[in-house]
Amino acid sequence: MRPSEQPYVAGFACLVGRPNAGKSTLTNALVGDKVAITSSKPQTTRHTIRGIVTGPASQLILVDTPGLHKARTLLGERLNDLVRATLLDVDVVGFCLPADQRIGPGDRFIANELTELMRGKKLPVVAIATKIDTVDKKRLAEHLIAIDQLADWAAIVPCSAARGDQVDDVLKVLTAYLPPSPGPLYPEGVVTDEETDTRIAELVREAALEGVRDELPHSIAVVVEEMTEREDAPADKPILDIQVNIFVERDSQKAIIIGKGGSRLREVGTEARAGIEKLLGRRVYLHLRVKVAKDWQRDPRQLQRLGF
Repeated sequence: MRPSEQPYVAGFACLVGRPNAGKSTLTNALVGDKVAITSSKPQTTRHTIRGIVTGPASQLILVDTPGLHKARTLLGERLNDLVRATLLDVDVVGFCLPADQRIGPGDRFIANELTELMRGKKLPVVAIATKIDTVDKKRLAEHLIAIDQLADWAAIVPCSAARGDQVDDVLKVLTAYLPPSPGPLYPEGVVTDEETDTRIAELVREAALEGVRDELPHSIAVVVEEMTEREDAPADKPILDIQVNIFVERDSQKAIIIGKGGSRLREVGTEARAGIEKLLGRRVYLHLRVKVAKDWQRDPRQLQRLGF
């Protein structure tokens, strides 16, 4: 027993919800660092991202999943399978329901799946009303009542990850359901277990997602091809050259990403490089190439090559 006489707890929490429910923004707010990309476009997350929150008496490992949705492609089916597999291997679930949107069929679909888990696995599910900064008190009250009527939740917590309101409450409630542990599962100071090249690829994809047509984000995949030290760079100012391929499904989409005279691609590179340099703590030179991988979301071999 530690001096405080408080037993240490550690475990996994999964954030679920339909696309664009605020899961990635909440993950980043809880961790206090950018471990998940965010976008105004739905269905941004494609990998389970572990954000790690370590305190004096607890360690909460957040698994940020893709949004559960009605799958229309092989990629969509694989993302849904990823969510369901993740749900079977966590200690508590946070179900995100954005306050700026009415409860809809997608929320009920997820609520029904979670109800089965609560019955079968006795898995605690905490309903989290996200984006409360976007609505007035009357609308929030209506939203909380609607959430309560969906199922018998372990708890209901309203919060605004963007403004930081009641994020600590979400952390306390999720941590309350973690099992005892001899100590932390990850070393202190670690905020994610994602590989560096995966985080770099995600930062490029986040930059590419902004300002493009609604249908395009689903068609973008990013792969880091190579990272090498520039040999002729000064010893006191080393440069890391990073080769990145951005894959789209059609030539017309390639033209959108590149933009007139390459203007759009330069914007993507500038924005992504700033995030990558912050992540790595050093200067980088980003080489971006846009390639067409026809209908990759429906092709099993191409999905595997692109990491799905």
